[in-house]
Amino acid sequence: MPAPRTPDGGRPPAASRPRRGVRPLRRRAVGSLLRHGVAWALGLIWVIPFAGVAMSALRPQEELLHGWWHLQPLTLSVDNFTRALDHPTAAIGQGLWNSLLVAIPGTLLPLLLGSLAAYGLLRSRSRARRPLLLAVVLLLAVPQQMVAVPLFRMMRDAGLINSRTGLVLAHTAWALPWMIMFFRNYFATLPREVEEAALLDGASRWQVFVRVILPMSLPALASAAALQSTWVWNDFFLALILIYRPDLLVATQRIPLLRGQFHVDWGLLSAASVLVMAVPVLVFALLQRYYVKGLVGWTLK
Repeated sequence: MPAPRTPDGGRPPAASRPRRGVRPLRRRAVGSLLRHGVAWALGLIWVIPFAGVAMSALRPQEELLHGWWHLQPLTLSVDNFTRALDHPTAAIGQGLWNSLLVAIPGTLLPLLLGSLAAYGLLRSRSRARRPLLLAVVLLLAVPQQMVAVPLFRMMRDAGLINSRTGLVLAHTAWALPWMIMFFRNYFATLPREVEEAALLDGASRWQVFVRVILPMSLPALASAAALQSTWVWNDFFLALILIYRPDLLVATQRIPLLRGQFHVDWGLLSAASVLVMAVPVLVFALLQRYYVKGLVGWTLK
């Protein structure tokens, strides 16, 4: 096809010729700029409150009267953390210990029971498998508020009010439905040939589960442990229903007790909040190597 020419017979100047690929490049650049802008904006929305809590925890009360963002004067100390740990009304140190005594069994018990139930539902040939799986799915849709009164009455009748055991059992029951679905979907992605080879070698189903399935499921176990431990640690609702003896209060129950009737010590509250938040952050930092792998396995089926 002959090149276009100007009225005097010559070719158009190079500046007026359409350049291919310029518009797509501009669109990609604009799209990348928008994505980065939105990401930075969302990051700031999340980071600024945490920065405010951290700054408030490290500064005396008189410097916070006009807002934590005023940096003149700036006096940093750990006095607020010391007062929060040994507070006479609601010692956060004792609350952290109580939370730990609930979080460890409240994480390990549903991990064990949920993984066992998930493997049984996946490999069972019983006709009750599908109804049981449907019941598990339906239990995922039940909100905690709906079972608050029945849970309190059941625990009261069992003598488990003001008991760490009762709180652990409540967390275990609440975690089992999602853990069963989580592990079932992950186990379904594992190669079945390995199980069949172990069964041919004379291993029982229990031995296959302990020696084959669990070692291959470390990413899923780490992900479930990180999620469950965080939920148990941060729980306030179930603890509020079942625990009201002062010496058994968990950390999340003690933070509101640090507020005075006529005065709020924001430095003290912020220090207590930082202490409580530090544990889940540490757990995720230790388990992040497996966390993403476990979530990917959950989404494959």
